[in-house]
Amino acid sequence: TTMAAYRAVARQCDYPLHLGITSAGTQYDALVKSALGIGSLLAEGLGDTIRVSITGPPHQEILAGYAILSALDLVEGGTRIMSCPTCGRCALDLAGIVEEIKAKMPEVAWGLPVGQNLLIAVMGCVVNGPGEAAHADIGVAGSKEGGVIFRKGEKWKTVPSETLVDELVAVAREMLAKNET
Repeated sequence: TTMAAYRAVARQCDYPLHLGITSAGTQYDALVKSALGIGSLLAEGLGDTIRVSITGPPHQEILAGYAILSALDLVEGGTRIMSCPTCGRCALDLAGIVEEIKAKMPEVAWGLPVGQNLLIAVMGCVVNGPGEAAHADIGVAGSKEGGVIFRKGEKWKTVPSETLVDELVAVAREMLAKNET
């Protein structure tokens, strides 16, 4: 209903549109509904401002808004993580690694602007990982021994599991500092 209403208004006038999905719910439900509703309209070229409504702390709304804008490449300087859904070849705790990176780089967790875009890939295996994430600025592809860190699609370094996240975060921070994205 909300999306149909915005589309109808956009056809009938040229006023700026403030996009939002009200009564969206708690964090998870609100993010899904807002990403679909607001994100779809923005992808269609509709909307001038947004408001993500979440039942909970207001800062979650800001972070969710940045995440939606970042996913659509509508915000400059967004830093993001992409990761694979895993399969039988995955030899790492992929979800744990993503959460550890987010904890060590909170600006990455929600695609917050940090001066330039950076895409970090966390892939489960060396069979598909580097190819599927070749467009990432930096990434890791899991192996039984740890992982292969790649930069701009090229294998850079093999590291053990124990130091995998710390080395990936260090290189990502170095790339941001040197504006190598």
